[in-house]
Amino acid sequence: MMKELLTGLGRHVREELLAYADRGLARQVHGDSPGGDAQFDVDEIAERAVLDYLRENAGIPLAVYTEDGSLVELAPDPRYVLVVDPIDGTRPTSAGLEMGMVSIAAAPLTTASPTLADVTAAHLLEIKSGAWIYGDDEEGLSSSGYRHGLPRLSRTTDPARMFWSIEFNGHPMHLMNAAYGHLVDRSANTGGVFVFNSATFSISRIITGQLDAYVDIGNRVLRDHPRTEAEFLAAGRGSILHLFPYDIAAAVYLAKQCGVTITDAYGDDLGTTALLDLDPMNQKSCIATATPELHKHLLDAIRWDIPATATTPTTGDTA
Repeated sequence: MMKELLTGLGRHVREELLAYADRGLARQVHGDSPGGDAQFDVDEIAERAVLDYLRENAGIPLAVYTEDGSLVELAPDPRYVLVVDPIDGTRPTSAGLEMGMVSIAAAPLTTASPTLADVTAAHLLEIKSGAWIYGDDEEGLSSSGYRHGLPRLSRTTDPARMFWSIEFNGHPMHLMNAAYGHLVDRSANTGGVFVFNSATFSISRIITGQLDAYVDIGNRVLRDHPRTEAEFLAAGRGSILHLFPYDIAAAVYLAKQCGVTITDAYGDDLGTTALLDLDPMNQKSCIATATPELHKHLLDAIRWDIPATATTPTTGDTA
């Protein structure tokens, strides 16, 4: 029942987005999400598609929590909450690139404050290709559209040879460079460094074996160095933009099912993350790797003690 609902929802959102793209309309920003991220025209199409489909097809009492609409109860006394990012990777989706995904996680509403550890089913669907990954507590993992069975984790342990993705949206560039610029230099030629603007796509590429690691450390940098808050706010146009629960709820669940080593940037489990809270203190960092050895290397190699000069931009760097 849950698999049919989640995969059907993903298909419907994709169909609506492809139909919209076929009309050739220009990408536009129409406002901000409750968390402060810019909302494009495609976001509005996807958000509407989620609610339309669930109102017509949900066979059980549901609540849905989306990036733009927050919590909506579709029936009295909902038994489950679906945490949905209708497009994780809005910018690549708007550009017609491959890195946009529909992300859906399901958790029973046995408590008023469900956490990521409560997720029991998850679905990721590639908007451009239609390939998908699904998993739940009862049936395990299934997938479609990939040339090989999943998971297909790499065995990479050496940071110099890793293919990895990093995140910059809402992250001051000079701070990220101070923290892991040396790792970019070390791996850019003998490995590969990518910026996909989608946490779910990045984590799913570890499951498919295309990437060895995904790193988003902005939230730890801010927590360790509160003096950088103004710079994060400037980069986020007045909001702190780190990993929201809807960004990672499905991807973390599926990654764990597949044996990916995935934690926050302190090396702590992400399961305590509240699913329905966008507060900056509930936002997260993430380090995900195909091997535990590579995960340890990254935790040890990233420069967490950022020098004071790195937190003082040169003239003209910020408004």
